Amino acid sequence: MAMNMQPLRGCCNHYVVVPRFARSRLGFSMTNANFSKSASRIYIAVALASHSCFAQDWPQWRGPNRDGLVASFTALKVWPDKLKTIWKVPAGIGHSSPVVVGRKVYLHSRQEENEVASCFDLDTGKLIWHDSYPTPYMMNPAAVSHGKGPKSTPVVYNNKVYTFGISGILSCYDAATGKVSWRKEFSKQFKATSPLFGAATSPVVHNGLVIVHVGGHDSGALTAFDSQTGDVKWIWTGDGPGYASPIVFQSSGTSQIVTQTQKSIAGFSAANGELLWRIPFETEYVQNIVTPVVYKQTLIFSGLDKGTMAIKVIKRAAKWETEQVWQNPDVSMYMNSPVVSGDYLFGLSHKRKGQFFCLDARTGQTLWSSNGREADNAAVVAAGQLLFLLTDGAELIVARSDPKQFEVLKKYSVADSPTWAHPVVVGNRVLIKDASTLALLTLD
Repeated sequence: MAMNMQPLRGCCNHYVVVPRFARSRLGFSMTNANFSKSASRIYIAVALASHSCFAQDWPQWRGPNRDGLVASFTALKVWPDKLKTIWKVPAGIGHSSPVVVGRKVYLHSRQEENEVASCFDLDTGKLIWHDSYPTPYMMNPAAVSHGKGPKSTPVVYNNKVYTFGISGILSCYDAATGKVSWRKEFSKQFKATSPLFGAATSPVVHNGLVIVHVGGHDSGALTAFDSQTGDVKWIWTGDGPGYASPIVFQSSGTSQIVTQTQKSIAGFSAANGELLWRIPFETEYVQNIVTPVVYKQTLIFSGLDKGTMAIKVIKRAAKWETEQVWQNPDVSMYMNSPVVSGDYLFGLSHKRKGQFFCLDARTGQTLWSSNGREADNAAVVAAGQLLFLLTDGAELIVARSDPKQFEVLKKYSVADSPTWAHPVVVGNRVLIKDASTLALLTLD
């Protein structure tokens, strides 16, 4: 059928085709005096509709806002008994999570003694580009079972991809071609370039700055690099890095970088790196891992055998202070980072050998907890009224984000090896990275 197409460009730089018959029904005529008004209406409709393609982007650790929330998801009325694999490709080892921008998937992994950055076509799994660089690395004996692949998740920003390797190598790639724009390693700056169990913090980008905690045990620097050139814009050298990933938090008109360092929880000026506030916080075996979570103007933290707490950050005159809102000693998180859905906090406590839980984010009250022995770790993603819980045993649990009970809708086996990376929900599909492969599965 002849289409006589008129392309309209939407907000995602995709063309939307309007067939002739559709234009006539809509009153869209090239010679009509109402063309301008009609075209404007259609353009606005297209722009609003095409905004949904942004909702499928998952450009960094835990998604667009680093909070584990899927922006747009339509729940199935009936869940299938088994998920179908659309494609599956060898991808190298490591626990780094895949990220998605547009129709491309970016991944950081290890192949033999090289770290590899790769770009795949989302729909087919076809390799578009890859770059590798030699990265010999000796695992701490206590972490050998985790492997020596990268643990930090890439971030995509302004047509660039930034990766942070297990030994602390920071790289910037052109997202389209894979060409290296700049690369940093820190062996001349620090005796150790990664903490005891390997670098795991995922970089964050804010206002053109790539911010990551470099260095190693007892000696490191939270550092902001110019995203285009790699030049250092500010640096804070007060502590070694933890394994948690920083977030951006707005308080009293100030953008703050909030993270867990080796020995503390702290907030920094995103503009110049000034330390604004700090809370001593140390866990057994030096494992500050949990990414901070924001509930309204409250920050929520947890750690191994440290319970879960919420604080407010308050500016009094020129001084920043913190005030504890609540403390729950019965729920502690180890390697799991929780999500906030509505007024409720969902996650996996390490208590009872892995126990899913729901807390009231307003008060810290435990509303329910599962029986235990669920998993050593679970990557938690919230999508509307649902939770996707991917355990390290390659079980994907679909549950309701219900504050009254732990209601499981379906359980799926999604891989043949451990899954430590976060799942990425893209429309009605989900990306799964296991120990050495990357797969796209359909949810319907």
